Amino acid sequence: MSIEKRIESLMKKISPQERIGIEEHVDKLIYSVVGFMPACDGVDNPLLISNLAYTLSQKGLNVCVVDFKVFYPNLYQFLDVKPNKKGDGLLKVLRSDKADFRDEINATKYERLYMLNPSPQDLMEEYFDIDFENVERVISTLKNMFDLILIDIPNIPPLELCIGAMKYCHIGFFTSTERIEAANNMMKLLDFASSIGVSTAKFTSVILMNLQELQFDFKVLEDLNFNVAAKLPMVKSALVDSFVGKLYVKDNPLVNKFFITGIDQLADRLINQ
Repeated sequence: MSIEKRIESLMKKISPQERIGIEEHVDKLIYSVVGFMPACDGVDNPLLISNLAYTLSQKGLNVCVVDFKVFYPNLYQFLDVKPNKKGDGLLKVLRSDKADFRDEINATKYERLYMLNPSPQDLMEEYFDIDFENVERVISTLKNMFDLILIDIPNIPPLELCIGAMKYCHIGFFTSTERIEAANNMMKLLDFASSIGVSTAKFTSVILMNLQELQFDFKVLEDLNFNVAAKLPMVKSALVDSFVGKLYVKDNPLVNKFFITGIDQLADRLINQ
């Protein structure tokens, strides 16, 4: 089916009153909104989220990827989606409860995989007046439209899109690599969120990415009561694929089995939670 026909189908099928997806998966899902927060530099959240979202869609779920990195959106590039025009997409639905989500959600070229993203042309100041109520409304609407929502959350604590996403998602993962400051960064962010009344219990899992077998003491994560949900090695070809809008788990004929296993196990964990 062409992308144009899929978008037409999307307009007809998805509404806040209609659930889509395969019922045997939906019935098992308790937590449908999943957030991913980088704990340090050197983490490729869009690489993780795009490949994970595709894997989940191939398991029969309707998935919406949401890019909350409003100052530097890039998830649309990883999913080979045409960027929104200024003011369209995420900004429009955040600003107005009259906006039709079906007009702002983009269909990707992959079945059952959609995305809601800001325009790279949006000005920073256009997001300064977004509050928790706006974030909650958008997330609640998406919950009624899709089986799973994967949110790329920016690590910018003063931004409501950061703390609001933490507040309203069901499960949260920190993403980290072998950087000494990662554990401290996670604790500082959780302390800040807790200080303003946002529950931090959901952000106790860490996905380790771009691992290069450095002599890093991962025991510090255990000592701070974090659990490691997945370990993904550094794979150069996965990064190269992303430069041209290709998904590593789909388009690369020679895949790293540890990367594939990690993504698949994480997908199964979200389905069978």
